Amino acid sequence: MDQKAGAQISKKAFIQSALILLLLMLLAGILTRVLPTGTYDRVVTDGRTVINPDSYRAVTRPDYPIWRWFTAPVEVLWGPDNLIIITIILFILLVSGAFGILEKSCILTSMLNAIVKKFGSRKYLLLALLSLFFMVLGGFFGLLEEIVPLVPLIIALAYSLGWDALVGLGMSILATNIGFSAAITNPFTIGVAQKLAGLPLFSGALLRLPVFILFYGVLIWFLFSYARRIDRDPSASLLHAQDKSGIARYKKFEVTSETNARVRKAAITFGFFLLLIVLILVITPFVPFLSDYSLPLVGLLFFIGGLVAGVVSGAGWKTIGQALKEGIGGMAPGIPLILMAASTKLIATNGMVIDSILHSASSALQNTTPFSAVLIMFVLALLVEFFVASAGAKAVLMMPIILPLADLVGVTRQLTVSAYCFGDGFTNLAYPTNAILLIVIGLASVGYWKWMKFTAKLWLVIFPLVIFFLWLGTLINFGPF
Repeated sequence: MDQKAGAQISKKAFIQSALILLLLMLLAGILTRVLPTGTYDRVVTDGRTVINPDSYRAVTRPDYPIWRWFTAPVEVLWGPDNLIIITIILFILLVSGAFGILEKSCILTSMLNAIVKKFGSRKYLLLALLSLFFMVLGGFFGLLEEIVPLVPLIIALAYSLGWDALVGLGMSILATNIGFSAAITNPFTIGVAQKLAGLPLFSGALLRLPVFILFYGVLIWFLFSYARRIDRDPSASLLHAQDKSGIARYKKFEVTSETNARVRKAAITFGFFLLLIVLILVITPFVPFLSDYSLPLVGLLFFIGGLVAGVVSGAGWKTIGQALKEGIGGMAPGIPLILMAASTKLIATNGMVIDSILHSASSALQNTTPFSAVLIMFVLALLVEFFVASAGAKAVLMMPIILPLADLVGVTRQLTVSAYCFGDGFTNLAYPTNAILLIVIGLASVGYWKWMKFTAKLWLVIFPLVIFFLWLGTLINFGPF
């Protein structure tokens, strides 16, 4: 191939994302100067560090100089989230390197050819099934960042079927995020929040199931309508002007029977590693030991699978080395973007304004109607998501504060959990401060504003539905309590 192997973050996409993140860093810094500063005490309960909701106190504004706003992307490497950040960086480099090997050795093309041959005339059925598969991973098992290794494969499949990278993102990471948000048994949102609320684990699932099904229908309508526009007129693709080579990149290739046999063996070898990855993704929520190591384990398996498959395909070590260099180099610009995204939380934490935001919101919850209160909870989750992307961390931050207030204003704890989950999930792929969003659009070489233009129609349908379901939950007193 004339093109470099693996996903390549374009210069335009990098500059655009970097400028957006710089503005958000400045915004976080300004908030530390204009918002009141305060803090809650933390206590350890059942092994989790949670807020004592009665302990808020105003504190003197810390001496946090402006110049540290700009050094925050480096400071995060030894901050409280450093292990998570370093793990994510190593994860994307491993995945990018393996993807480069799969592409350079024609293994990826061979696998895509087999899928297109089988489903080429039923590609919309394949789109629907893959979207459901990824939604189930998010909605039932709480997976999101763990499926990132599969995203470039689905993007390549979308190109092979005549669509673009946005369709690939739609039926993989976007579907996972919709499932994660409209969760039924997501252990990292529903599970943690219900435990903190004292609710029976995964209670209310029968009422959440229709929500999940409706959002699946909305997603399929959205993806089908966009994919059909491309089928009718390829220039309708939002990426048409910037990426005319995607389909050609994964077109069918002609090889000798000997080479084809080696590549087929390599594809089967890599398929075995993919099965191991899917198995880990499915069992992780049920094996506490794996939950802390699933992300690096998935990345390592993907890398080893790509490396072994490359050797089996007959690609020489020189070719494999070049593929690794191109694959890792293509995603390396994503590292400073991830550090910049993580720095917004560090700036707000060092400026001691996150707790004051929570306290102000809790004050607004008092003396309101149940429906107004549940909307405030939903909006609060949206705001906190800007700084704290982790679902579990956000739950232990918010739930101890809003649960007693929910009891006072007549909002059931079950509905409080739902408001939190909706607010936590749907903005995962909207805020540029979320590292997962930066990774996946980088893998697809899609700029942030292009992504937002693509998803805007979907969000305009989903958010009114969310408000409707919250109103309905208030009306029926969604319980058990």
